[in-house]
Amino acid sequence: MARIIGGIGASHTPTIGFAKDRHTKADAQWTGTFDIFEPVTAWLEEKQPDVLFVIYNDHITSFFFDHYSPFVLGVDSKYETADEGGGPREYPPVAGHAELARHIGHSMFADEFDLSFYQNKPVDHGMFSPLSMMTDRGNAWSGSVVPLQVGVLQFPVPTARRCYNFGKALRRAIESYPEDLDVAIVATGGLSHQVHGERCGFNNEAWDEKFLTLLEHDPEALTHITHAQYAELGGMEGAEVIMWLIMRGALSSSVTCVHKTTHCPSMTNMATIIFENHSQTGEATNEAHRAHVGHQLKGVDQIAGTHPFTLEVSHRAYRINDFLHRLIEPAHRQRFVDEPKALFEEFGLSAQECELLNQRDWIGLIHYGVIFFSLEKMAAVLGMTNLDVYAQMSGKTLEAFLETRKVAMTYSVSGNKK
Repeated sequence: MARIIGGIGASHTPTIGFAKDRHTKADAQWTGTFDIFEPVTAWLEEKQPDVLFVIYNDHITSFFFDHYSPFVLGVDSKYETADEGGGPREYPPVAGHAELARHIGHSMFADEFDLSFYQNKPVDHGMFSPLSMMTDRGNAWSGSVVPLQVGVLQFPVPTARRCYNFGKALRRAIESYPEDLDVAIVATGGLSHQVHGERCGFNNEAWDEKFLTLLEHDPEALTHITHAQYAELGGMEGAEVIMWLIMRGALSSSVTCVHKTTHCPSMTNMATIIFENHSQTGEATNEAHRAHVGHQLKGVDQIAGTHPFTLEVSHRAYRINDFLHRLIEPAHRQRFVDEPKALFEEFGLSAQECELLNQRDWIGLIHYGVIFFSLEKMAAVLGMTNLDVYAQMSGKTLEAFLETRKVAMTYSVSGNKK
């Protein structure tokens, strides 16, 4: 089974990435930034965990307010650096552990933490700034990651207690994963800082020290602090340290702190901390939790002609679902009608995917992993109705299928009245 070997807390200011990309430890003004990460680098190089579960917040780069969620789990097999306005950093993609991520997703839902999921999105400095420093750009550690993006910028946001309880559920999720893996939990953000308004530049190093002490010895006390109190103590943006409670909640009640340091050169009091875990959950408990995770879909494979659209299916068939989803764009659907072959090639569709689309093989597309609500868009573009799709999927002619309905009506999602 998977084991949580420890937790890391690390600031994620863009200063850290800037230092790694453009300076060396020999540059006096940047020495302290390098210093606080050296123990983390050494710990990762020694322990070599298979996976880092990285908790971060996006800075309105890949996630915007058109769809802003409290907890968004990355379930992809690769993550690239995002362009935050001046071009992306020159940093190689990092491997994702998609299988573990999916298990965590299923487990968190079973424990009634309703997550969002993301694929095919670049990740900004919230993850990559500390990751590049603590792993020495992959030279000290080069395993895979599972990223969790926490929405802490647009209120309402998760409470400190919600984050702590999320961590407890995360522990059950990781330790019930059946593969033999060593996992470290990495919480990013903070410490005290404020980057907006007349209070811009605020720091409170005394509070930061108290926070780190409570995090180690009495994390429960930190769950009683409100967002406004966190903002007053550590700055509005410094309140993102509630994400560190996810990491702490995922560890045993008693931990050993093997490293702790802070450094406040400019806008943010930066910190790194390492906790080593003391206990693991027994296999009997993990087996019971796996049964709990599978409870909701148990038996669904016995329902003939039924194909749940799961995270596994979504990941496997992402490319073709993305292609069909874009039929909501007028230019894309016009090209689909006028020059499908060129469009298929542009999107890198496989020969099998092209054949399924060309043949209008609706049931074949379902078996392949296309969700129905992408198919109805394709049907609308082709001037077909939803009933045409239903009939072919059920193995009937349209007329025969309509005879099975109470009313022989046809319809589609097309807004074209012609």
